[in-house]
Amino acid sequence: MSTDYQQARAALGARLRELRLSCPDGRLTGVQLAGRLNWPVSKVSKLENGKQTATPADLRAWAQATGRPGSEQELQSRLKGFESHIRSFRRQLAAGFRPVQETLNQEIARSSVLHLWEEAVVVGMLQTADYARHVLTRYARLHQMSAQDIEDAVRARLQRQEWLYQAGRMLHALMWEAALHARVCPPGVLAAQLDRLAGTIGLDTVELGIIPLDASLKIPTANGFWILNDRLVITEDWHAELWVDDTQTIALYRRAWSTLHDSAVYGAEAQHLINRVRQTLR
Repeated sequence: MSTDYQQARAALGARLRELRLSCPDGRLTGVQLAGRLNWPVSKVSKLENGKQTATPADLRAWAQATGRPGSEQELQSRLKGFESHIRSFRRQLAAGFRPVQETLNQEIARSSVLHLWEEAVVVGMLQTADYARHVLTRYARLHQMSAQDIEDAVRARLQRQEWLYQAGRMLHALMWEAALHARVCPPGVLAAQLDRLAGTIGLDTVELGIIPLDASLKIPTANGFWILNDRLVITEDWHAELWVDDTQTIALYRRAWSTLHDSAVYGAEAQHLINRVRQTLR
């Protein structure tokens, strides 16, 4: 968890404590407030000490229970402020997979140049429908979410690829060779995905680089990330997406991308590598 995020959560906790102690009908103890809210006392303590992230419903209940309903808007604004950078999948996926895809589509539509790095899967901008369906379904199982809107999410992800055929766009995609081997789908689906990948080589809007497994690496591969117009970085962990828009951090990710770029092969070499992996599926 980022230091900035933790500091913002701690600040919100301090504000919650302040509301509890300045309740209009007399200061409340943590036990008393927990009783009003029908919460465990430990939850009050964790929220006030920045050890747990409040939900919008938690903040609404807190404002009411402390006799300060007018403070709810301020509390919600604080929460939105730091959650705009750390986007919990638990919260995002509460509305399904399609809205997550559509939010990313909106950011990509605002961008003309993308620098992408993936170490374990084919980049989303170049996925086939079948491959995307298997990847999203596996994430649904991991997060114990319903897969009822997976087809809508797949359509939204593929709609994103229209960006590749618009003038003035440029996709710089890097992948580790391991992503070509990863059996996140049946062999037949992976074979079709590799065919699609090889077919993008030569598009004037795509530069595709593959880092061979035996290539010399100047830095560890680490997590995948997306850089949009050098104004926003999006990277994922198992529990959340991190959206970063400060100049220094974006510059760090660009250096990481450029360092990885130096280890990759392109053009005919990349196509040969993809075809070689493709042959193993037979």
